[in-house]
Amino acid sequence: MSDNTKDYEILRELGKQVAEIAALPEQQETIKLWKALNGLNPVRGMVMIDQIPWHEMNVNDELTIQSEDPFCRGIEWQLRRTLYLWKHMPVDMVVQPYVTLSKSISNTGFGVRVIEERAVTDPRNGVVGHRYIDQMSTEEDIMKIQMPKVSYNEEATKRTEERAREIFDGILDIYMQGSLPGFAPWDRIVQWRSPNNMILDLVDRPEFMHKIISRVTDASLYMLDQLEEQGLMGYNPNRIHCTGAFSGELPAPGFDPERPRAKDNWTMGMAQIFSTVSPTMHKEFEIDYAAKWYERFGLGYYGCCEPLDEKIDIIRELPHVRKISMSPWVDEEKGASQIGSDFVYSRKPNPAFLAWDTWRPDVVEEALRNTHETCKRHNCPVEFILKDISTVNYEPQRLWEWADIAMKIVKE
Repeated sequence: MSDNTKDYEILRELGKQVAEIAALPEQQETIKLWKALNGLNPVRGMVMIDQIPWHEMNVNDELTIQSEDPFCRGIEWQLRRTLYLWKHMPVDMVVQPYVTLSKSISNTGFGVRVIEERAVTDPRNGVVGHRYIDQMSTEEDIMKIQMPKVSYNEEATKRTEERAREIFDGILDIYMQGSLPGFAPWDRIVQWRSPNNMILDLVDRPEFMHKIISRVTDASLYMLDQLEEQGLMGYNPNRIHCTGAFSGELPAPGFDPERPRAKDNWTMGMAQIFSTVSPTMHKEFEIDYAAKWYERFGLGYYGCCEPLDEKIDIIRELPHVRKISMSPWVDEEKGASQIGSDFVYSRKPNPAFLAWDTWRPDVVEEALRNTHETCKRHNCPVEFILKDISTVNYEPQRLWEWADIAMKIVKE
């Protein structure tokens, strides 16, 4: 028996477990609930957990990789995480009867590399501190930003698909996903410039900063054009920015699965470094440019960790936005009163509660219940999206209990 045969047997056994879960009627029921929420006619609030500190999660070797081949190990990791989540904290996840793999799409990028110094506190944790070195202090430097070139390796994609189908034949289907791009230019620019220099130049050299964001926007749209022209856009993802993406409005009329378009998809965007800028400045340097991107897509999600409770008016100017992030640092009453029933109130509960020396489920429940009641008062469709979880203090049961508390509240 070859090593690959052993690896295949491991994957097939895990695949059978996933297939059994995917066949449960509740998967379709949960999809219907997501479609209702995303259509702004919610049956109840929805709950998702993402961006987990997996290095702290392994219990009884449930996440221990047993295969040896790198290709098999990648798929095994995907399957084991799915099974782990379903067992311990399924919340409103949907388990599909297929393995999702990426098409072999290359992108030359923007041509500017990140130069930084890092601060590491836990060597096992991928969350680290960054000090970025400014590489774009002159107008000549702006031309370092290149127009990305997209290419497709059809043969590599075919080999990947054929191998996966050989492994899971009769167990799980294989879904080769295309590109699902978002628009977060300032999260990239801050890595090229450093936060202090970037923020100061918004005030001191606004035209210079307009030239930077204009070029990045043009480069992003150039990339999007190529993805559409080459038929490399993805479609029908389970998630968009850690939240359920199921919708009765997508894909758009005229959809061709061989050549998906931006308008058949969700997109997402953010400007987290703009947490401290005024709504006027946020609109001038972010929203006015992001609108060019969002108008191409069917539906949009906006925001991440930045507080947006005082910026709902300018976000309304983004075409096709359906969900707005409400981070742990918003005034919830203010945000809900402005969102109303026009968008999904995408609440990001505070992940710091999971990191305390002492686990306080009572504090978690109080915070979640406050959000739920606030959204009820203002008729806001609501979802709880727990993410950016740097640590659970090596007690994974905290996360499982968080999931139970959240589901209890949304089902009341």
